[in-house]
Parts: sequence; structure tokens; C-alpha cells
Amino acid sequence: MSQTSLSVSGITVEVGGTIVVKKANLDVRSGEIAILMGPNGSGKTSLLRAIMGFPSYKIITGNIYLDSLDVTNLPSWERAKAGIAIANQAPPALSLKTKWLFQKIAEKYGTQEELSKVVNEIILQHLLERPAFNGFSGGEVKRAEMATVMLSKPKVALLDEPDSGVDVESTKKIANMIDAMAKMGVAILLVTHAGMLVRNLKMLGRGYVMINGRISQGGNARDLLKYVLEEGYRNFRGSDIQ
Repeated sequence: MSQTSLSVSGITVEVGGTIVVKKANLDVRSGEIAILMGPNGSGKTSLLRAIMGFPSYKIITGNIYLDSLDVTNLPSWERAKAGIAIANQAPPALSLKTKWLFQKIAEKYGTQEELSKVVNEIILQHLLERPAFNGFSGGEVKRAEMATVMLSKPKVALLDEPDSGVDVESTKKIANMIDAMAKMGVAILLVTHAGMLVRNLKMLGRGYVMINGRISQGGNARDLLKYVLEEGYRNFRGSDIQ
């Protein structure tokens, strides 16, 4: 059995005095793509940010493990150093040219040899001289951010709707990138609403449904997605997986 790279055990998360995640449990193994689905506002992004260690997302109960390392109380930069990476829905526009951003990340993580391959495979050459994420289309933003995640060589990648607002061709490219990371042994937790992205993924494992801050259901990712696309979320309750 593959080793579990990410384990979330009963975490409750508070933001500004409001509980946004309630006793959540999930596991993602090395080389697995696990999907996290749920209605808007159900706590999916909050869970990813809590796993990454965003300062305003306070974990008040439970634990987060990266392999056997308890990272619950580590700051975000230490979690990143340990091997957790996140791709946000809306990365900030930068004045730094894209090529220099990629180069700095590659130098930091020792992935200079992979840099050209990543840029060529994702078809980002036309963005290299432009300020990073500045005036990019939806698909360009997603592909550029995925490139930064790949270049950081994480153990765990947290992907928050990488298919949001992108066209069909970009969705296929993003799916190929996600599969490539999984084949390298990265444990991937993917938040998505769209069946198109999932249908293009080959390394799918488990799926989870989040309702009202709680993980309500877990199972085979394709089976869960099929059910959600046909029936929606009305039959899921906001109670924990046991």
C-alpha cells in the first residue's frame, strides 16, 4: 500500500471568530489525485488554506500530518519547506517577469533542469517576458500557477479549482499537468466543480464531498462525481465520515 503523504485528522478551523471547517478527516496518498467537491461556501477553500497554514485560519482541534510529521502548529513557510504547495484561485499580479519568477523557484528547489520541460509542455513561452499573472487570461493564470507548483517539487499539492474560468483546451493541459505530478509521486488534493477536468485525469483515487464545513461523504472519485453531476448535493448531509 502506498504511504499516506497527507492526513487530516478531525480538524476544526476558525476564521475571525467563525467556524468554517468542522472536524474534517481525509487522507491523500503519494501518487493519488483526491478530489474535494461541495457547494460554494461549504468550506473547501478554507480547508486547503488551513492545511497550508494561512495565518488567519486557526486550527482549534485536530491535527495535520505530512507523512509522519505533525505540521499542525508549523507556520506556512515551514509547511512549504516540508513539502506542501498550494495553487490559489486568484494569485496576485506581480511586477516580476514570469521567467524570473520561474527561475527563482527552480533555483530554490533545485529544478533548473525541469524548467524548460515544464515551460514547453505547458506552452508558456509567450508569457516569459511579461509580468507574472499581470493581464493573463484565465487559462494562462492557471497554467502559470501550476508551473510554479510543479517547479517546487512538493510532496503534497493543494489545487483550488485550477479549472475555474478556463477553456476546453486549457482544461486538458491542466489535467495533463496534474497527472504528471501524480506520476512523480505527489499527493494531490484537488478542489473542483467541473466534470470535464476530472474526466481527463488518469490518476484519480478518492473523492470527498464537503457540506456546511463538514466532510459528508468519501468514496471513489469518479463514482462520487457522477452522482453529484446527476443529483447535485441535496442528498448529502453535513456530518462527518466515520
